[in-house]
Amino acid sequence: MFNPEQCLKERYQLQQKLGRTAAGRQTWLATDLQSHEQVTVKLLAFSPEMQWDELKLFEREAQVLQALNHPRIPRYRDYFSLDKEAGFQLHWFGLVQDYIPGNSLQELLDKNKRFSEKQVRAMATQVLDILIYLHELSPPVLHRDIKPSNLILGEDKQVYLVDFGAVQAQAAVTGVTFTVVGTSGYAPLEQFWGRAVAASDLYALGATLIHLLTGTAPADLPQKEGRVYFRDSLRDSFASHVSLDSQFITWIEQMTEMELEKRFSTAKQARESLEHGLMQSYTSTSTPVDTNNHKSSFREIKINKSKEQLAITISSRGMYNLFQIVIISGFCSILTSLILHQEINPRVIIILSFIIFFLFLGIKLIPTKIYVLLNRNLNLLTIERKTLFIKHGFQQQAITEISNPFFVKNGEKYEIRIPSTQNIYKLGGGLDKKDTVYLIQEILGWLNLK
Repeated sequence: MFNPEQCLKERYQLQQKLGRTAAGRQTWLATDLQSHEQVTVKLLAFSPEMQWDELKLFEREAQVLQALNHPRIPRYRDYFSLDKEAGFQLHWFGLVQDYIPGNSLQELLDKNKRFSEKQVRAMATQVLDILIYLHELSPPVLHRDIKPSNLILGEDKQVYLVDFGAVQAQAAVTGVTFTVVGTSGYAPLEQFWGRAVAASDLYALGATLIHLLTGTAPADLPQKEGRVYFRDSLRDSFASHVSLDSQFITWIEQMTEMELEKRFSTAKQARESLEHGLMQSYTSTSTPVDTNNHKSSFREIKINKSKEQLAITISSRGMYNLFQIVIISGFCSILTSLILHQEINPRVIIILSFIIFFLFLGIKLIPTKIYVLLNRNLNLLTIERKTLFIKHGFQQQAITEISNPFFVKNGEKYEIRIPSTQNIYKLGGGLDKKDTVYLIQEILGWLNLK
């Protein structure tokens, strides 16, 4: 669709693509022919398959950036659209910002760059300064996607915060349907619940610092009670003669507390604690646990993942699905028909009633298993349900045609939905809040949609 040397709006001459590009999204290094300066141009295609929330986030990013003025946030320059009538097959929207020469921290990590404690401390302080500015605006601006790929180490050795595609210009959102924003491993629990606050950005910064120190993404580190356990990885990452400041490690642990009340509440508070070593009451995690099995009251969730595939098994009891209801209804219909059309001994009716009762109770105790398989080599999402040995509810869809999962609340339970160009696939099974967040984190992390 777009090529080097192509000129958009008779002003922005494209040079080369920047970073990874997702379906319907591209980022280019370009030259502003009016100012003769280098700029970045983010492009979003509007198509029938696109989720409206994606366009809303893109427009919100442009609106928020116009109001920002910070030396380490790329300056907003322009927002435009490219009509289909101008020769484009789709309607495209473009956002133009200053170009920051340098490398993202993720690019440096991919090149096996190792960061010292002193370097990580300095970067933490710089990002906290940016967050203090954002969070003290009225209304507060929450970035909601701080991670190594969104932090640029400029040629001037300063850290810049980029990509405000998940920005939220308020302290909280309301409603029962949420589009998940953020990146698995960096986003805290409340953000997946749709209740991001200033401390949510602090969690993401803490998780980023863990990645810089250990060289391992937080999602790949062991966890206990929702908190990333990284002390063993630190010992493996640094030579035995290198002594890490235990107070700094404790500070990072407090940044990444899963419970909000145990985390720093503001960026200013976090910076003061980093500078002066003032910590809140804190109990650290001592041992890691295996996160591949997740249990809740009526279900067990098993995860097996590799680069090629993600396999999820949800085994639930205590709830009826359509298949089970059909079986019970069938037996009830047979009993009703016998009673209405034949003379049956009352004892037989009582016996049949007891059989149906125990069948009703027994089927409720029989687990229904939902199998979800995402296979990158075959480019397939497969969802299959099984009760006893009977399979039902088989569904398949190309992975490249699905979008970010989200969840809805049904009464006291939750349901994950995976939208695609043709359908919306549902994962239910009476999920609770923790089940839902856990599964969405795993799916998002594997898909790497963000």
